[in-house]
Amino acid sequence: MNRQSVIDSINKHKKQPNLRFALKERVESFTNLLFYTLFDIDTPVDENLDKLEQEFDVLVQLACWEVDKPCKKLWENYVVKLPEVLESLNLDAEATVNCDPASLSIEEVYMAYPGFYAIAIYRLAHELFLEGFPLVPRLMTEYAHRQTGVDINPGATIGSSFHVDHGTGIVIGETAIIKNNVKIYQGVTLGGLYVAKHLQKTKRHPTIENNVTIYANATILGGETIIGENSIIGGNAWITASVPAHSTVFHTPEIKIKTLPHA
Repeated sequence: MNRQSVIDSINKHKKQPNLRFALKERVESFTNLLFYTLFDIDTPVDENLDKLEQEFDVLVQLACWEVDKPCKKLWENYVVKLPEVLESLNLDAEATVNCDPASLSIEEVYMAYPGFYAIAIYRLAHELFLEGFPLVPRLMTEYAHRQTGVDINPGATIGSSFHVDHGTGIVIGETAIIKNNVKIYQGVTLGGLYVAKHLQKTKRHPTIENNVTIYANATILGGETIIGENSIIGGNAWITASVPAHSTVFHTPEIKIKTLPHA
C-alpha cells in the first residue's frame, strides 16, 4: 500500500464530521480561565469575563451542532449564574475546613485539595449542562477527573456544603442526587444497578439525603436506592436497597485468630 493509499484509507474511515479535538483543548483552557477568574485574587474579573466570552464563542462554534439552537444566548444565561456558583463553592470549601482536621487554612483547600477542585469544576459544568449544552460540561468534568481521580458527571444534582475527602476513585453518576451537608471519602461509587442503553432517560443512580457520611470504597447502586438522612455508611459497604434515616451500615470483616503455629 503506497502513501496515497494510506491517506485515502484513513480519510475514508474518519466518519465523525464533528469530531474536532481542538474542542477538548479549548474547553480545558476555558476551564482554567474560569477557575482563576472566580478564585485567584490577582486575576481581574472584568477583563477575564471578556476573555471568557470570547473563549465561549469558540466553544459554541465547535460544539453547537444544532443550527436552529440559539447557542449564543447560552453565555448570557450562564454568566449571571457565576456569583451563585461561587457562593456555593465557598460553602463547600468551608465544609472541608470544618470537616478535615488536616486542613491548615481555607486557602489550602482552594489550592491543594483535589476534592474541592473536582466539586468546583462540576458545579461550573452543571450549570451549562442544565442549559442543554452537554458536550462542553462533560469535557470540563473529564478534565477535572483526569487531574484529580474524581469522576462526577455534570448531570448529577449536588446540594450545599459538599465535602469530598482525598477524592481519588470517587464516581458519581449522571442521575445521582446528593442533598446538603454530605461527606464522601475516597473510592465511593454512586452508580447504576444495571447498565443498559434503554435506561438512559431513567433515574439510575442513588439519592443521598442530608447529613450523610459515606466512608472509603463504599458502593451504593440503583436509582431507587435512598440513603436516609443522618446515616453513616461504613467503608467497603455494598448497598443496593434503601437505608432508613439515622442508620449505620458497615462491612463486618471475618477475623480468624491463629491458635496453633502454622495453622
